[in-house]
Amino acid sequence: MNQHRMDGVTMNGEFAGNGSGIHRDPRGFAEVIAGFRSGAVFKRLAGAGLLGLCMLVSGCGGPFSALNPAGPSATAASWLWWGMFGYFTLVMLVVFALWFYAMRRDPGDVDQQQSQRLQNRWVIWGGLVLPGVSLAVVLAFGLPIGRAMLPLPLEQGEPVRLNVMAQQWRWDVSYPDSDIVLEDRLVVPAGVPVDVHLNSADVIHSFWVPRLAGKLDVIPGRTNVIRIQADQPGTYRGHCAEFCGAGHAHMHFVVEALEPEAFQTWLTQEQADE
Repeated sequence: MNQHRMDGVTMNGEFAGNGSGIHRDPRGFAEVIAGFRSGAVFKRLAGAGLLGLCMLVSGCGGPFSALNPAGPSATAASWLWWGMFGYFTLVMLVVFALWFYAMRRDPGDVDQQQSQRLQNRWVIWGGLVLPGVSLAVVLAFGLPIGRAMLPLPLEQGEPVRLNVMAQQWRWDVSYPDSDIVLEDRLVVPAGVPVDVHLNSADVIHSFWVPRLAGKLDVIPGRTNVIRIQADQPGTYRGHCAEFCGAGHAHMHFVVEALEPEAFQTWLTQEQADE
């Protein structure tokens, strides 16, 4: 039987063996550790991470950005997002700082028994307590925000109501108190809550105007209600956020928010034209 002998692992990455197994020369690993201790590797990782973060943040604008809110529901959701982002960024920084400290520390200074006790504590605090506290914080802020986004009865007045029927691949919009019917266009008063009653004529869709509110699924045979509100007059883009077939990419719509007086004028004119 032929036996193959592997050359030793050297600095160029070759393998070593004695016929019974393969091992790596610890010198390569030692060089990696030395790089961490000198800070060179950490600086490269930090630079790459900062560059990646800048690239991600650069995409947080635009008409479909939920981080550029224009209504109370979207504002509440964006604050929750930024709070979670800040909190978990802080956690990650602490973890990386401890990791960096461990990489730079001289192994000769470590007492094995003390090290084991510390590991047990970190497993308990870092693996159980920290996730539990994190979830509690998220729920403490998230539940009130989620409740504020629900179409609950208002203390004063009534919200404007619109009926929206989704079908492949358009949105049919109707106003219950009139014969007005629009396609892929919602006209609403600015500064006024609007309850959108959603139905589907075929498959599951999802109604989403990122700058005004969260998204809500539109399910056949079921009426779901989402409340939107635009703080200022303007045009806000929305789209279907659930893949619904070949024309899904073209299932867009717009929300046109008018001053309340201009909205009433538009409503009267549309009714007269009907």
